[in-house]
Amino acid sequence: MSSQTLSAPGNQLFHYLFTQASLGIAVEDLEGKLLLANPALCSMLGYREDELCGMNCGDFANPEDSEDDWALFQQLCAGAIDRYSLEKRYVRKDGVQFWGRLNVSLWRNGDGGSPLVFAFVEDITDRKLSELALANVSRRLIEAQERERIRISRELHDDIGQRLAMLSSELQQLQEDPFEARGRIAELQKQTAEIAEDIQSLSHELHSSKLQFLGIAVATKSFCQEFETQQKVEVDFRSDDLPTALPPDISLGFFRVLQEALRNAAKHSGVRHFEVRLWGTSGEIQLTVSDSGLGFDTQAAKASRGLGLISMEERLKMLNGTFSIESRPQHGTTIHARVPFSLGEDFLRAVE
Repeated sequence: MSSQTLSAPGNQLFHYLFTQASLGIAVEDLEGKLLLANPALCSMLGYREDELCGMNCGDFANPEDSEDDWALFQQLCAGAIDRYSLEKRYVRKDGVQFWGRLNVSLWRNGDGGSPLVFAFVEDITDRKLSELALANVSRRLIEAQERERIRISRELHDDIGQRLAMLSSELQQLQEDPFEARGRIAELQKQTAEIAEDIQSLSHELHSSKLQFLGIAVATKSFCQEFETQQKVEVDFRSDDLPTALPPDISLGFFRVLQEALRNAAKHSGVRHFEVRLWGTSGEIQLTVSDSGLGFDTQAAKASRGLGLISMEERLKMLNGTFSIESRPQHGTTIHARVPFSLGEDFLRAVE
């Protein structure tokens, strides 16, 4: 069988579809040997048609994926099934691999000739790479969530839990020696207030009621003030031209980016002074978190795909926003987040 056979007048429509199809199409015998290959398949695999014809379908498939394909192929040729589909990796002539979705069916010749196998291949490499990338991001985000849970658990157990245990012990001692109580009450009240403040700060990290009821400007300013006290640092915060109301998902997205960016800066920058700017324009809301510290190699950071950077970037992607980092060793770092948002002419602005 040859491509010239398809040029007969009665087969011109089939010939046109075969040669013009964007899907790769192969006609094979029952041994898996290619008899015909259309231009799309030749382009996918990097072979000429005369090179492909005579090759076996397993010659350009990834060996790891060939076993399932061959088992289904044998069932098809034995008449156990009429067709099958699967996703598998193919190997081009130059050695580059790509993902294809394979649909195979058996054509029984009504004139008594040998049955033929029709294989249709769609290049799905972009989709598979996107799925693999998404799965990797999802896995790493889950890991980040688990690390955050561990951090919170450690703070509750190792810090707040132990301080409460010590407070309880001191109260027990005072109960046994009431004459000391009068001089110790003020100190114990101070310890209790500090523990309550730390619990409130931890709760605020998990869910900010100020963000929900008072808006992004008040919530971010409050968080910066709490962060200053807790981390013994200085945070210069300023907000300008923000709308009186933002959609909750945008407010929460910026708030989480701010939290992560400040934590990273306090941990890695080597300095104790940071600048936070939050402002609105007619087309977008923007946030920057800057320091003048140690800085880092942004290309290396992107290659390592740290969990904090992934979390911030993915949050902004969900809001159709953008995330960028400006940093150089010994020249500080600036995290920049942008989310499109139209304020509109009638929007009132809350200018601090």
